[in-house]
Amino acid sequence: MDGFLEYVPGDSFLHRLNPVTKIAFAIMFAIACFCTGNLVFLCLMLALGLALAASCSMMRQTLGLMRAVLAFSLVLAVLLLLTTPKGDLLVELPWGYIGSDSILAAVVTVIRLEAAAIPLFLTFYVTKMTDLSNSFVKVLHVPYRYAFTFASTVHFIPVFMNDMRGIMEAQTARGVEFDQGGMVRKIRLMVPLCVPLLISSVRKTNSSAIAAEVRGFNLRTRESGYKRYPMTGADWAVIALGVVVLAAAIALSLL
Repeated sequence: MDGFLEYVPGDSFLHRLNPVTKIAFAIMFAIACFCTGNLVFLCLMLALGLALAASCSMMRQTLGLMRAVLAFSLVLAVLLLLTTPKGDLLVELPWGYIGSDSILAAVVTVIRLEAAAIPLFLTFYVTKMTDLSNSFVKVLHVPYRYAFTFASTVHFIPVFMNDMRGIMEAQTARGVEFDQGGMVRKIRLMVPLCVPLLISSVRKTNSSAIAAEVRGFNLRTRESGYKRYPMTGADWAVIALGVVVLAAAIALSLL
C-alpha cells in the first residue's frame, strides 16, 4: 500500500473534525466490534466503515488495508475452524470436528477485524500527526512528551516501510528474487534485510531526537502552540454516535 498511514490532504467532513473526536470515535467503533458477535451488527459496522472511507475519498487505501487485514484474519479463522468444535457436525477431524457454529465464529472473526480496523486507519489518513499530538495536549491535557511519542511512533511506521521497500528494490536489482519460492524461502531472504533496516531506523530516530531537543522539546507546554482545537457541534454529534454504537453493541452482547 503506497502511502500507508500517511496523511492525505482533503476537505471532507472527516478531515474537518477535531483530531480528538476522530480517535475517540475510532476507538469506540473498534471496541463495539469486539463487544458482540452478532453477524448482522458487524456487517452494518463494516458497511458504515466503508461509507466513511467513501465520504473522504479513501476507498483505494481502505481496500488495500482490507486485503492486508484479510490475510491476517483468515489465519485466525482457520485456527478457529480447526480448534473450536461447535454446533452441528459438518466435517470430522482426528482431534475433533468442524461444526456449523465453528464456521459462523470464523466468519464473525474476519468481519469483526475488517470492520474494527477501518476507522482506526482512516484517522491517520485524514489527520496530520502534528494536529493529533497537539490536540491531545490542548484538549485532553496529555503531557506533550507522551503525545509526541505516540505521534512519532505512528509517523515512523510508513518511514520504515519505505526504507524496507528501498532495500528490497536494491536487492532485487542485484538479482535477488523475492517473489519466487515458498514462504520459508521468502522469510530466509527477508531476515538479512533487518540489519540495514535496523541501522537506518536507529539513525533516523537519533536524528529526530536531536532535532526535537534543538527545537526546545523539553520546554513545550500546553500553551506553547498557537493553533487551537475547539470542539464543535459536529464533533459532539460524532462522539454521541460513537456512544450509541458502543451501547448498542453492549446491549446485543447481553441478549
